[in-house]
Amino acid sequence: MRYIPFNKPYYTGNETSYIQQAVQSGKISGDGIFTEKCHKFFEEKYGFKKCLLTTSCTDALELAALLIDIQPGDEVILPSYTFVSTANAFVLRGAKLVFVDSTKENPDMDVKGIEPLITDRTKAIVPVHYAGIACDMDPLMTLAKKYNLYVIEDAAQAIDSYYKGRPLGSIGHLAAFSFHETKNVISGEGGMLAINDDQFINRAEIIREKGTNRSQFFRGEVNKYGWVEPGSSFLPSDIIAAFLYAQLENIETIQSKRKQLWKCYNENLLSLQPKIQLPFIPDYATNNAHMFYIVCDGLEERMALINYLKSHDILSVFHYLSLHQSPYYEQKHDGRVLKNSDHYTDCLLRLPMYFELELSDVTRICQLIIKFYSSEFACDK
Repeated sequence: MRYIPFNKPYYTGNETSYIQQAVQSGKISGDGIFTEKCHKFFEEKYGFKKCLLTTSCTDALELAALLIDIQPGDEVILPSYTFVSTANAFVLRGAKLVFVDSTKENPDMDVKGIEPLITDRTKAIVPVHYAGIACDMDPLMTLAKKYNLYVIEDAAQAIDSYYKGRPLGSIGHLAAFSFHETKNVISGEGGMLAINDDQFINRAEIIREKGTNRSQFFRGEVNKYGWVEPGSSFLPSDIIAAFLYAQLENIETIQSKRKQLWKCYNENLLSLQPKIQLPFIPDYATNNAHMFYIVCDGLEERMALINYLKSHDILSVFHYLSLHQSPYYEQKHDGRVLKNSDHYTDCLLRLPMYFELELSDVTRICQLIIKFYSSEFACDK
């Protein structure tokens, strides 16, 4: 049997050709021809008002924190079950993190638990669309409007996924996407800021360009450019954009295959419920097949399953550690127990998911998982 990794980057075939075109254009720094093509693609397909490629989703989040002018002492509400970049973007500006628990049904933040956490210091809410499955955005946006808060969607995993017909990343004031090699469409490293509030468009260009109005200068809107406000260098090379554009041209093919794989996992493992928990997709959300995960009964069971699959040359991995229990933030957390977040920390297991995975591979993985749960270990549980 062949080895099945957790992830394998997919190459459509045009990446190196487009990279060569970028090189031959004579401009491989930021905002070249392929960056423009990528911006146009996202703005036209998903209706984002303005898109700006960044070197990572982390940079997009940090740019968002600068745009809403996070200051020391401001409070930001976010889920504990998320990647550290979600938190770092605001901690770097001096914000206090206020963690909300996940839902029992899936790792998305529990929107019903947000309002009691809002104070006169709260400045933003950061929903994370885990596995590309939408948080319940309507009540969240209602809260934001009621308390005059910004909403920054962490849509790192959520490209081509929807909430009540609206693309994720188009609902909040700002949104951050990732094109890391583990995502649906990739550029190795890379990200994007989607801007849905007009007030941020000009400043986003300035902050992204080291705090200068260089973009306006090259469009002929000003006769010289200079330092306008504090900023940083968030632009990716056009070589990265060239790679990404080859992926975007094939997004329908990529998504179709990933959804087939996801469906195969789900159908094969349905019989194991309630021994394991399968992904839950609310009626208001779509599934972009970013990942397929299962939730085991406990930490020991999960580790046993990881080792069992590994013994059959299949790599499965766990995911986030609750940020409220991290070495850095444990003493800063307010002490609330976030039981669902901790449950996913101990029990969630991600299964292999990538374009070149075959349906027969998925069937084999599922058969092994079913065999594991009929084994002596599972029976003893």
